Amino acid sequence: MLRIQQLKLPAGHSPEALRKRIVKELLTKETELMSYKIRRHSLDARKKPQIYDVYTIDVRVRHELQIYKRLRNKNITVQGKEPVYRVEPFGTIPLNERPVIIGTGPAGLFCGYELARMGYCPILLERGADVDTRVKNVQDFWEGGELLPESNVQFGEGGAGTFSDGKLNTLTHDTCGRNREVLRLFALHGAPEEILYESRPHIGTDILAGVVKNIRNAIISMGGDVRFHAKVTDIHISEKSCCLSGLTVRDTKNGEESFLNTSLAVLAIGHSARDTFSMLRQRNIHMEPKAFAAGVRVEHPQALVNDAQYGKGHSSRLPAAAYKLTAKTGSGRGVYTFCMCPGGYVVNASSEAGHLAVNGMSYSGRNGENANSAVIVTVHPDDFARYGETPDDVLSGMHFQRYLEERAFFAGQGKVPVQLFGDFCKNRTSAGPGTIRPHIKGGYTWGDVRGIFPEFLSASLEEGIKAFDQKLSGFAASDAVLSGVESRTSSPVRIVRCETLESSVSGLYPCGEGAGYAGGITSAAADGLRVAEAVSRIYRPFEKAF
Repeated sequence: MLRIQQLKLPAGHSPEALRKRIVKELLTKETELMSYKIRRHSLDARKKPQIYDVYTIDVRVRHELQIYKRLRNKNITVQGKEPVYRVEPFGTIPLNERPVIIGTGPAGLFCGYELARMGYCPILLERGADVDTRVKNVQDFWEGGELLPESNVQFGEGGAGTFSDGKLNTLTHDTCGRNREVLRLFALHGAPEEILYESRPHIGTDILAGVVKNIRNAIISMGGDVRFHAKVTDIHISEKSCCLSGLTVRDTKNGEESFLNTSLAVLAIGHSARDTFSMLRQRNIHMEPKAFAAGVRVEHPQALVNDAQYGKGHSSRLPAAAYKLTAKTGSGRGVYTFCMCPGGYVVNASSEAGHLAVNGMSYSGRNGENANSAVIVTVHPDDFARYGETPDDVLSGMHFQRYLEERAFFAGQGKVPVQLFGDFCKNRTSAGPGTIRPHIKGGYTWGDVRGIFPEFLSASLEEGIKAFDQKLSGFAASDAVLSGVESRTSSPVRIVRCETLESSVSGLYPCGEGAGYAGGITSAAADGLRVAEAVSRIYRPFEKAF
């Protein structure tokens, strides 16, 4: 097989144009071309408004070696077989009970999938509802219904990422093939094949819900068990050995509690599981405070972003453009955009009564009128230490998040508070929109977003947004719409794990975003695979009949 890199064509070209270009690059005849596969695709807009599709292509041709030998092109190489991610268990310690996975976000689902594939017959516990019920509950909430504490944008099958853009890109360095395996499994269970080669892959919340359900059904077909409305309220620890001995599980529909006997549990909670963090602290599980970021959502017309990224007069066939911006304030604080949603919506992502948080979401078509992104400022333990219950409270970051969310709830009287950027800078309440109409899932009201934040945060946000305008003209428009508060960017704590990936309690494996070891769908899912690998190195697959 031959690999062609840096193959460029004008954006919006036909499939036939790509085929002819491959033949031209190989200096051969079209009859010699057997097949080709796109391995990588990105857009090059550096010479806008001239936009190019840039490909890496794997090609099969007749007389491959003869064709390759006559080429003098450094972008064409012979490609051997790529390694396939495959893990087989070689642990020796028997499991007397089935392993348990707490949480069915990306970390829990992918850990559960891999353990089920290897024969461990895991039990997955989800405090919220199945994804179909959850989607209905969230839609009802956005339309003015009741906030359900266990079935909302944060809790339920699929985790918080289910109501997002479904972005699958990650900055984590991957030498083991886990990231590629995550994408393969997503595609295998219903995601579009394009995620395997796009430089910025995404699924969209409308497709992601079905993919999550398909993964759950695959886990069940391989011997796993998925239980909804099953909230872990306590962990039981053997005093003699400091090993996990069981879990208390509450049925969130009827309130009944039961004991689940297990010596192995994967703690794949999301970073909104604040009651679980408190329980872990009571059980003296070793945790550390962790820096995270907080800020606002900002909305602009998608057309403005498209013109800035592609140039005016660009083809309407190009996808909705994205951006990623960073700045450093005069005081040295980092300000950056996060979870940018082209053609998307701001969503009320609350999960606690009397608290309000926002997030961003796009459907697969990314065809909404507005673009939105979080604009957030890094906060460190020294910034939020005073918000803890004690001077050395490991959960002080969590309490700082709650403080911001309480103020956001008050600012909007239960609705999402929104403010024009010009008014944000002048510290005055907005009375209505300019030329940009907010696109928000859930009720919203004009108000004072700046007043939600301590001055160091609001000043940093203002300075950062103005700096972004130098990179993307119009970003700091006076009628850009800000909404608050974006507080659930990452976990405020890290549940410390050792070289075997266990916590300070043997048999309890912290995993994914909530544990502080991931920052997005792909990295959380990859950490789930990593924990499954760690389990398989120590324990034998579950063999007892059940």
